Amino acid sequence: MTVPDGAERGRTQVLFAAAGAARAVFAGIRRRPPGGAALWERRNHAGRPVDLYAGPAVVLGTALAAATVPGLPARVRGAAALAVLAAGACGAYDDLAGRNDARRGFRAHLTALRHGEITSGGIKLLGIGAAGLAAGALVRRRPLDALPAGLVVAGAAHLVNLLDVRPGRAAKAVLAMGAPVLLRGGAAGLLCAAPMGAAAALLADDLDERTMLGDTGAHALGAGLGLAVAAGSDRAGLLLSAALLLAAAVAGERIGDGPAWLDRPVLRVWDALGRRPDPVSVFSRGATPVRVTGGRRG
Repeated sequence: MTVPDGAERGRTQVLFAAAGAARAVFAGIRRRPPGGAALWERRNHAGRPVDLYAGPAVVLGTALAAATVPGLPARVRGAAALAVLAAGACGAYDDLAGRNDARRGFRAHLTALRHGEITSGGIKLLGIGAAGLAAGALVRRRPLDALPAGLVVAGAAHLVNLLDVRPGRAAKAVLAMGAPVLLRGGAAGLLCAAPMGAAAALLADDLDERTMLGDTGAHALGAGLGLAVAAGSDRAGLLLSAALLLAAAVAGERIGDGPAWLDRPVLRVWDALGRRPDPVSVFSRGATPVRVTGGRRG
């Protein structure tokens, strides 16, 4: 997809618009939490109290910036806003309605659906899948392109959510995965600036364990990133991206947050960048980290 001359410079504008809107929404929710503060309080992986305010903040910041990207057709901007808002809404439903459901990952929720049980996570998966297909059809008019485009949007939303189990991991992943798309320019670069700006705006608070993205923010950031990739790829690129995201989702379900992740030095160092140290046990020689169950939602 081509963009008018001069529109490339809009990437910086979109980055700052998304960051500013996300910070403004975050500050507003902290002052007056909808439904009361207790509704948004959680305990993270280390047992520390955090809030979920970052979630709606990045949703609205990303959607607003994506809807006003300069130089792109209205249907593309509308597709970006649709993908982000729908993914965020589905994630919020799971965050609030499914807060006491211990099942995690698409396999668990699909298994429940096969047995006739409709979980909040199942509704989330179906809703994000439908929204991804709708957004893909708006961005790519040809049916052969619309389907993989929808899979890329939904797959990216799921992948980023899988990573949101430790402070800052999902936001850092959005920035790392989005950087080459941003630098590539074109429609993809313009659209990618929106989730990257929102993620960057809340990264410090996430790393400091004051807040977390939750399903709300992680799904929205991933959907925004996926929509950018879908808008800037040819058919071969779409198919490759969809295959890679599917493989990453399967690997993410298997690796999770256990030793398979922590035993890889590169991932362990990446995970620790900017983070507070985990609490340590006073009974363990050598300060072994305490494992707290039920931590950040995946």
